[in-house]
Amino acid sequence: MPRRHDIDALRVIAFGLLIVYHVGMVYVADWGFHVKSTYQFEWLQWPMIALNRWRMPLLFMISGIALGLARIDHAPWRFAARRCWRLLLPLVFGMFVVVAVQAYCEGLANGRLAPGFGAFLLRYWQLRPWPPGSFTGAEFGITWNHLWYLAYLWLYTMLLVALLPLRRLRAARWLAGWRWPTWLLLSLPVAWLAMCRLVLAPRFPETHALFGDWTVHAQSLPLFLAGYAIAGNAGFWQRIRALRWPILAIALACIAIELTIRAGGRYLPPDASIPMWIPWAEIERIARAAYTWTALLAIFGWGQVLLDRRFRWLPYCTEAVYPWYILHQSLIVPLAFWLSPLQLGPVLEPALVLGGTVGGCLVLHELVIRRTPILRPLFGLKRSRAVADGVTAPARSIA
Repeated sequence: MPRRHDIDALRVIAFGLLIVYHVGMVYVADWGFHVKSTYQFEWLQWPMIALNRWRMPLLFMISGIALGLARIDHAPWRFAARRCWRLLLPLVFGMFVVVAVQAYCEGLANGRLAPGFGAFLLRYWQLRPWPPGSFTGAEFGITWNHLWYLAYLWLYTMLLVALLPLRRLRAARWLAGWRWPTWLLLSLPVAWLAMCRLVLAPRFPETHALFGDWTVHAQSLPLFLAGYAIAGNAGFWQRIRALRWPILAIALACIAIELTIRAGGRYLPPDASIPMWIPWAEIERIARAAYTWTALLAIFGWGQVLLDRRFRWLPYCTEAVYPWYILHQSLIVPLAFWLSPLQLGPVLEPALVLGGTVGGCLVLHELVIRRTPILRPLFGLKRSRAVADGVTAPARSIA
């Protein structure tokens, strides 16, 4: 199967946006994060909502597509063993080493920890619960923070491998070859995502704790499996490419509806003449679900047009994505924690946090991680095949 450069490029772009999004979390008003700056802006909520609705669904779908393109059904359990190594080893290492600095800075910012990173690490590695409010996940003694995606991706991958024998069933082969009508392709996923927002989300708020996180699982697992199912379906890709303009228009209309309802609820006075018999909250959640799915289709459709080519930067960035993902928030949090008391201003401070994060990821990946054999598997990289000039061969990124 030919290499899908657009999927590789979308993966790189999605993780790049993740860095920008997490920097934005330091400065967006009224949203919780591990550390917050004294400079906070309410207007940031609007672009971050527009990004938030599809950023993680896109990553889970891309992960499923990558496995579909890799043809894992030829040796599924051998593949599962390799995935355990490439996902669980970086997760465990990240929790014990990389993420620890986030918990330390958060605890200091909350006034619940005494200064001294060495003493904190010795206590952190004991895996004993911390006093409530010390840091996110303190009740477990250790935290995975932004690395929750690796745990969920590992679980979904194992479920997919276990379900692979079902592909031999006649019904499964019929579904795989059936050309879904466009209206059903658009409406059925939206109906499922709307159910998640209307029924599950009020009862099971997102926790990223793996167990009991039913809303996230109900949204993310079907998208992951859908990505695997559509990976080799040429008809699907041709259709969303042909429909990219109308799908984009629908997505923009849906996010406009959601943001308008949100703005109305926030800024209109209580005595404004709003028809209260209209179920505004339900409409907002349905618009959110429709925006999520149509935005994904628009991204994949436009990705084929704009990104399916051999960019010179793509092999290097494809390898760099995994280490950058593991590192980025453990640079954002301490940078924001150290810079915020300096009162550098609402432009210079976020610029330094973003620039320091990108620069730190670049230096650590290029000069340390990819050139140190013992570190490569700890950051999800395959063993390199060294060449004469010292440049390592490209490795597959996180799927």
